[in-house]
Amino acid sequence: MRLNLSDTIIALSTPSGEGAIGVIRLSGPKSIEIVDTFFKGKNLTQVDGNTVHYGKIVDDADTIIDECLATVFTAPRSYTKEDIIELSCHGSSYIIQKIIELFLSQGVRLATPGEFTLRAFLNGQLDLTQAEGVADLISAKSASQHELAMNQLRGGVSRMIGGLREKLIKFASLIELENDFSEEDVEFADRGKLKELVQDILKVIIELQSSFQYGNAVKEGVPVAIIGAPNVGKSTLLNALLNEERAIVSEIAGTTRDVIEDQIQIGGILFRFIDTAGLRETSDKIESIGIIKAKEQLVKAKILLYVTEISEDHHQIASKFNSIELRENQKPLILLNKSDEKNSCNAYDIEEAVSTLTGHTPTLAISAKTNIAIEDLKTKLITFIKDDKSELPDTILSNSRHFESLHQTSSSLENVIVGLDSGVPSDLIAMDIRHALHYLGEISGEISTDDLLDSIFRDFCIGK
Repeated sequence: MRLNLSDTIIALSTPSGEGAIGVIRLSGPKSIEIVDTFFKGKNLTQVDGNTVHYGKIVDDADTIIDECLATVFTAPRSYTKEDIIELSCHGSSYIIQKIIELFLSQGVRLATPGEFTLRAFLNGQLDLTQAEGVADLISAKSASQHELAMNQLRGGVSRMIGGLREKLIKFASLIELENDFSEEDVEFADRGKLKELVQDILKVIIELQSSFQYGNAVKEGVPVAIIGAPNVGKSTLLNALLNEERAIVSEIAGTTRDVIEDQIQIGGILFRFIDTAGLRETSDKIESIGIIKAKEQLVKAKILLYVTEISEDHHQIASKFNSIELRENQKPLILLNKSDEKNSCNAYDIEEAVSTLTGHTPTLAISAKTNIAIEDLKTKLITFIKDDKSELPDTILSNSRHFESLHQTSSSLENVIVGLDSGVPSDLIAMDIRHALHYLGEISGEISTDDLLDSIFRDFCIGK
């Protein structure tokens, strides 16, 4: 990433396309001065920061392009810690384009994706985890995603990582001091206390890592696989959950041959439902591919909805379900479908029998066709996720980059403990501590590279 950060940059911060209002943002040392050249109203170079002013934008020929509001932020009291000005104009694509072209003619350049937030990071307004929290907040589609992003933006991850790093730095400095006096054969760092500290840090890291599966699932949408034999009502169930005809429903077995996926928010949590091909032996090559894909989704899903017909013998239902290999921490729910049929009046007894035979797996009699117990099903899905959260620390990890850095950190700290137990020289212990500090520093951005910043900010929207 080789940008001239002394440039004044510009971008549309509201979505492109027609709208009531479009907000054009400029940041940089000349942003207020350049806008004032074309702004007819107050002299923007002389107004106080954090103030809003009405005026007109005119071109070189003194032709009015639009009436607008100019919001002035003066350094360092701004998002980027630079002078910023935001123009709220009418949302016409023509007006927006004309205004942007006007400023580009004065040496302003178009901002790259995430460059406003990058400047905020480089100028010390945000650390890297908070910058990523900004991106997550913008893309949040549910209350749970919003909660995770807000916690990260407010520095929840930063404070925890920073605290661990600060504690480790104190001992690292003592170890390094020993290396400076290696010929004196002295010890400044208490090995017992160092081992105790490293073990405490590892405990916190393990807790954070354990929260990642939950946090990442909430961030991306909790994956829920709908599986079962052909023609048991999987596609009907998907349609009932989404309240729309998303999947083709047919009495012909094997109608669903590919994975069908859609999202819906339930109780403030985004769920990603995946309808799969019916599990059975088949000679149809196309259907076989669908079944392979279904098994792949079964492994990836956090929640598994096993759909069967309530009229099937409950011993057979239990036998087929018990043959499924569940991943650790995967939450299954057996759904006895078609409970609206006359021969299923004893639905409660069948629920109890199937649940008992499957090791007390949650079981629910439903009718996807007539919406019987569909709301109960949604309640159970929400309960699954909330039960997971109740067992997690207050700070929840949702970013795969943070997870990988913590994995590298824990590996280095485990090497420190091995080194302490085996009495290796202090310079080798110091090297492993430096590695751990490096990986912790990568999370917050205290240690960063151009490649790392490129990979993070390239997925931001242009105006943020």
